[in-house]
Amino acid sequence: MTSPAPSISDADRAAVTAQLGRAPRAVREVAHRCPCGLPSVVATSPRLEDGTPFPTLFYLTCSRLASKLGTLEADGRMREMTERLRTDPELAAAYQRAHEAYLAERDAIEPLGTDVSAGGMPGRVKCLHVHAGHALARGRGINPFGDEALDEVGEWWAAGPCVHVDRPGDETATRD
Repeated sequence: MTSPAPSISDADRAAVTAQLGRAPRAVREVAHRCPCGLPSVVATSPRLEDGTPFPTLFYLTCSRLASKLGTLEADGRMREMTERLRTDPELAAAYQRAHEAYLAERDAIEPLGTDVSAGGMPGRVKCLHVHAGHALARGRGINPFGDEALDEVGEWWAAGPCVHVDRPGDETATRD
C-alpha cells in the first residue's frame, strides 16, 4: 500500500530542476530548505513513476552543498568513517539506528520488501550526500555521519542561493 504523495510547488520544482540540471524524479515534497529559502533536500517516493525501486528517500538537491560534499568524498572521508564503524561500537549503534529510522520512514510510504536503505547503511559509508540529506531532513542526532559531514562543510549557503528562480511560481530557474 502506498501513502498519498504530498505536493511540491511549481516554484520549488523549478528550483530543484535548476539545482539538479534535470527534472527531479519521484519527488513527494521539500524535506528541508536552505537558509536562503530554496529547497536543499526533497523527499522522494520509494518507486519511480515506472515502478522501479528508488530507495533514496531523502535526495540532496542543493548544488553548492552537493559540490562541497563531493570534495569530502574525494578526500577519502567515507573510507575513514567506515573504518571508525569497526572500532567505535557507540558510533556503529547510532548508525544502525539511523538505518532503521530510514527504513521505517520509507516503508511507511511504501514497503519495498528489502532491508537496503541508502548510503551504505548500516555497514559502511558510501554516499555523504545521502547522509547529509537525511540529517537535514530529520535534524541533528539522527544520522551521525550526516551531522559530521554538514559540520565539516560549514555554512554552504553563505554565498547566497545556488540557483535563482525568476519569480515566485515561475517555472524557470537558473543555476549560479
